[in-house]
Amino acid sequence: MASSSALPIRSAVYSSAPAASLVLAGRIFYVLIFLMAGAGHFSRQSIGYAASQGVPLAPILVPLSGVVALAGGLSILLGYRAKLGAWLIALFLIPVTLMMHKFWAVTDPMMAQMQMAMFMKNLSMLGGALLITQFGTGPLSLDARDK
Repeated sequence: MASSSALPIRSAVYSSAPAASLVLAGRIFYVLIFLMAGAGHFSRQSIGYAASQGVPLAPILVPLSGVVALAGGLSILLGYRAKLGAWLIALFLIPVTLMMHKFWAVTDPMMAQMQMAMFMKNLSMLGGALLITQFGTGPLSLDARDK
């Protein structure tokens, strides 16, 4: 019932050029962090920091996570197989959030607060990724061109 009534509303919202442009802008803003941070996952500093946080096999897993973040981010940006790209982002965010932002284990109150903010930021981005897995990336995308 809810899904059948949601489809016409979604189509109507996307039908205007300003709405389609807003969806595209939101997509661009959303993926910037994955594209910028993903590229940094190949640096010795990132690998070393992850190892210091207890990430196992950091020299392998950190660059691999960078590939996953870049692939998911590019997929969403271009709107090409974006639902799959959003699942890649979710796959990236879950372990990164749990391994790298353990605010509950930090003794310094200021650092604990900062890690908690990063943890919550990642949860928010995970929520956005889950929305994209269900609703896609809108009309200004390669996926929409194929329909």
